[in-house]
Amino acid sequence: MCGIAAITGENAHLKLYEMLQTLKHRGPDKTGAWADGKVVYGDISNLEIPQGSMAIGHNLLSIVGNQGQQPLKSDRIVLSCNGEIYNYPELRHELENEFNYYFKTDSDSEIILALITQYHNGYLPGCIPRVLEHLDGDYTFTAYDGKDLVAVRDPVGVKPLYYGSNNEYWGLASERKALWKVGIIKTHSLNPKFMLHNLELVALPERFSWKEGFSKGKLNGTLDNHEKNFIKNAPNASNKNYIKNILKNKLLESVKKRIWGLEKVGILFSGGVDSTLLAVLCKDLGVETELYAVGSEGSPDLNFARNVSEDIGLPLHKRLVNEEVVRKYTPLVLNAIEEWNLMKLGVGMTAYLAAEMAHENGLRVMLSGQGADELFAGYHRYLGFYHEKGEKAQKDLMSDVENLYHVNLERDDKVTMASSVELRVPYLDLQIINMAMDIPMKYKISGQDDRLRKCILREVARDMGVAPEIVKRPKKAAQYGSGIHKILTRKVLKDSEYMKELKNSFKFIDI
Repeated sequence: MCGIAAITGENAHLKLYEMLQTLKHRGPDKTGAWADGKVVYGDISNLEIPQGSMAIGHNLLSIVGNQGQQPLKSDRIVLSCNGEIYNYPELRHELENEFNYYFKTDSDSEIILALITQYHNGYLPGCIPRVLEHLDGDYTFTAYDGKDLVAVRDPVGVKPLYYGSNNEYWGLASERKALWKVGIIKTHSLNPKFMLHNLELVALPERFSWKEGFSKGKLNGTLDNHEKNFIKNAPNASNKNYIKNILKNKLLESVKKRIWGLEKVGILFSGGVDSTLLAVLCKDLGVETELYAVGSEGSPDLNFARNVSEDIGLPLHKRLVNEEVVRKYTPLVLNAIEEWNLMKLGVGMTAYLAAEMAHENGLRVMLSGQGADELFAGYHRYLGFYHEKGEKAQKDLMSDVENLYHVNLERDDKVTMASSVELRVPYLDLQIINMAMDIPMKYKISGQDDRLRKCILREVARDMGVAPEIVKRPKKAAQYGSGIHKILTRKVLKDSEYMKELKNSFKFIDI
């Protein structure tokens, strides 16, 4: 993944330089910028951006292949993208063979530029929906055609994008701190349902919501329907084994496309059923897999992680935390998540420390079990919803998935990218989301006293090789399972002098 930024206003090129410096951790390999119709590339330390009142930039984290520098530019379009387009090979083949498009790089981001070029009819915002209907991936991008600037993010919101303005400038960036750096203090997270068009939010057509089965499509304009409602409409839809077999295949496909081209991958590992299933699938697919666990001595997550790693034969890297470590890392994590939220601070510290270890080991990609609890009813509160509403409790799960982008996903992206490590989330593949929303609640929660929940996913994990003691392990949130929450609330955050220093250090965060 990468960092993107754009800004308009007098001497925007100078402000863009400051933004790109702030986002350097998101893309340490190469930096590029566009202004005044010219694109320049180089190291951030000596990059000379052309003078202009509109400027677009990019910091590259290269993962697979000799990925091209950005921004990318065609005759009239300039593009800056942060993301992975998983159906890139298929789309490239079609564009090359059916539409004679000539690709200048092997970057999957050039697919977006090619599609915009293909569909642009003089009004950039009008062609963006046609572009989006073909993309299967996790991304944010901004594009400019000399008249209109647009920006969007993937329909789940896996990758972050913020925007804001002051009396002098309007800008967007992958992280808030880049906007704060240039004096844009009031910022907003872009809702995945909307497109930014210049200074305005424009609602995207409902068909681009994952709830409508939004998926990739052929370039001839025919959309695949992502097998929407394929469970409900199938003749044997009531057969749980039928559903489980489809879910197994979808999980395998999702992991496979997220590790494509990688020699090694890390797993953000708690020893729970979600992360263990990912580890088993990665091992079965033949990619070198390493596990990363964080916790205090004797914490449940570390204990389970040790046992599971031995059981499945994968190396485990662990980081012990204590009060000293939590004190040291609290400001670092707070700087990454860019808001004061105790839950996000505790969970974010776990991922921050794991990504730091992965970076030290040369890894650039980790997988996370994020989203599994929302899709398959893992949280305790879902018991009450199910008891009260029955099958209609599915709407509560759907609402939580809709809000994942600002509740969990932005946090997770930023704490791992602080160490230049990209986090991928296989459970939040569009096909799995749509399938999960069709699986009856009775297969997720067995009854009012179901203390485990997530029944069908646990059964799938068992069938795919996860040990019984992990299949039956109760859900425990990362901040509790790691022991970090207890250290934060009982020790670190009770220190008034420490809290005073935090408040003085983070003037844009309300602590």
